[in-house]
Amino acid sequence: MKVGIIGCGAIANIITTSIVPENNGIEIAYFFDKDIERAENLASFAGGVAALDFDEMVDNVDLVLECASPDSVKHFAPKILKKGRDMIVMSIGAFMDMDFYHEVEQIAKQNNAKIHLPSGAIVGLDGIKAVAKFGLKEVSLITRKSPKSLGKDIDDVEVLFEGKASEAVKEFPLNINVAATISIACQRDIDVKIIVDPNVDRNVHEITAKGDFGEFKTTTMNYPCAANPKTSMLAALSAIRLLKSFNETISVGM
Repeated sequence: MKVGIIGCGAIANIITTSIVPENNGIEIAYFFDKDIERAENLASFAGGVAALDFDEMVDNVDLVLECASPDSVKHFAPKILKKGRDMIVMSIGAFMDMDFYHEVEQIAKQNNAKIHLPSGAIVGLDGIKAVAKFGLKEVSLITRKSPKSLGKDIDDVEVLFEGKASEAVKEFPLNINVAATISIACQRDIDVKIIVDPNVDRNVHEITAKGDFGEFKTTTMNYPCAANPKTSMLAALSAIRLLKSFNETISVGM
């Protein structure tokens, strides 16, 4: 499988340096970024191409991995899917715009393309998907991050946001993809609280789900990426796991 990457920042670096040294049938061949130097650095490591022409990259890969931003998803995804190429999308918050969600869903269907959304910086997504249509009554997310992760200069614990996921991703487009991931998995606009806490050094996500099936709670305490504290290391690892799963004969989980 030949892969092209959009956005050559922290997540792309982690994925590339993990995938390239292994003989796993995955070739990361093209790198596209508005900062051409970042694309060239990754291309040099991977023995790939820093793409100047976006369409040329898409024409020569099987799958495009987006690691850039929600705006990049909205700009590039329709073009990629119209060419019948599959996508992995990291900036899942873009899909909380339901008009856009349904637009790309239709384009993908019409062109026999697939859109893959990794589990990202949380655990428990399989359980949420399993019960989404079987008596799920309540889902909530409490996210707790350090001031550095949220780009804030705050000395005390403070609730920065409390409301629906669709609003959270608008206010924090680079910080709260997990809210979008959970919402899409359970097909509802979940309740979200975002807390800035100078006492934590990890990105903490607490999910609570209740319904006819019973109740479950998960807590994920992620170390942020050293190169980008807004992103959890687990987000990159989930994309690596997803890429590798495409070549597996036996897969575990959903």
